[in-house]
This record gives sequence, C-alpha cells and structure tokens, in this order.
Amino acid sequence: MCNLYRMTKGKDEVAQWFDAVDALGGANFGEEVYPGYPGLVVTGGELKQMTWGFPLVMKGKSGQPLKPKPVNNCRMDKLDSFFWRYSFEERRCLIPITAWAEAQGPKGSKTRTWISRPDAELFACAGVWRESDEFGLCYSMVMTDSAGSAAQDVHSRMPVLLKSDDYAGWVSGSPEDARALCVAWAGELTINCTDQPWVKGKATQKNLL
Repeated sequence: MCNLYRMTKGKDEVAQWFDAVDALGGANFGEEVYPGYPGLVVTGGELKQMTWGFPLVMKGKSGQPLKPKPVNNCRMDKLDSFFWRYSFEERRCLIPITAWAEAQGPKGSKTRTWISRPDAELFACAGVWRESDEFGLCYSMVMTDSAGSAAQDVHSRMPVLLKSDDYAGWVSGSPEDARALCVAWAGELTINCTDQPWVKGKATQKNLL
C-alpha cells in the first residue's frame, strides 16, 4: 500500500496534462505527500487541493475524542463497505503522482523504495473523495493486489494506476466499469531502492481500511 508519494510537477503542467481547469487559487503543497497533508486531485474537470485521507473518528479509553486518523488507502475489495461505498459510487477522482514509495528493510531501519512508470513522468492513480467536517475536502487512494505486477516483490498491494484512456471511465463510468479497472499494473515499472530512511511518525503501514 502507499503512505507516501511524490508529485514533483507544477500545477500548470498538471492541469495541462489532465486537461483540467486550475481551481487551486493560492494553494500550496509539497513535492512529497504524506497522510493528512494536502495533495492535488482532478475531479469534475478541475484541479483541486484536498487532504490525503478520509477522517476516521477516534476515541480514547475514557471515551474522550482523539485527533481523527487519515485513512489514506482504500482496498478495492472494501469498496462496498459503508466507509467507502458512496464515495466510490458518486465521487471518484484522479490523483496525479510522479512516484510512490514503500518501506523496505528491518523494523526500525526501513528505507524508501520508490516506484514509478518509465513511460510517463506524470501519471494518475485511482482515487475517491468526499467532504468532511474534520478535514474539509479529502481523498483516498484505491489499492489493489500487486500480484502479476513488477511491484509485487516490493509490496503485496499497490495503487490502481490508470491509463489515460481509462481516466473518463474511472471518474464518470458506472461502478461496475470502474471496478473493472482495479487491477495490478501490467506495464513496466521502475523500482528504485534507496538508503533514504522511512520517516518515523510521518508514514506508517497502518492507514488502510
């Protein structure tokens, strides 16, 4: 699954790439996106900024409210659950990225392995979005089994990567048509194993429903 990704292109280039209207205004975002932080989303023909992760309301042992947890990954086999169903049926989006990272190595000293498409400097992952009281506009990335993909040796799950011909089908097609796109990427992938530390406290392996 994905708890860290890069989006290194400028908003003008992203808007042009996805033939979208720039609705960002004075929005500001980083090149590395973590759960709970702002990222770019394309929906309704517009490029928008939203928070990465649907809020999961948490309570302490005594019932006191805790800070909501951003659930930034959505498993494709859970799309029919109450948490995701209405967003999947009514509010699908494109998530522009240039690469995503997975944690590899022993606990306490994990490093980042970056995965990207060699045929595209910028590409889209399948996403869903909604409006929330806690985060405002927010989105989550749809994940699928990575078996059969070049990414399977890195992690058992991977983001649903979309071909440009499938953008419209994901965003505005029927739920059945969109679900059919939730498969492992069959094309080539670039796997870049690095010695970059997996930042503790920023990205975890738990933010998945």
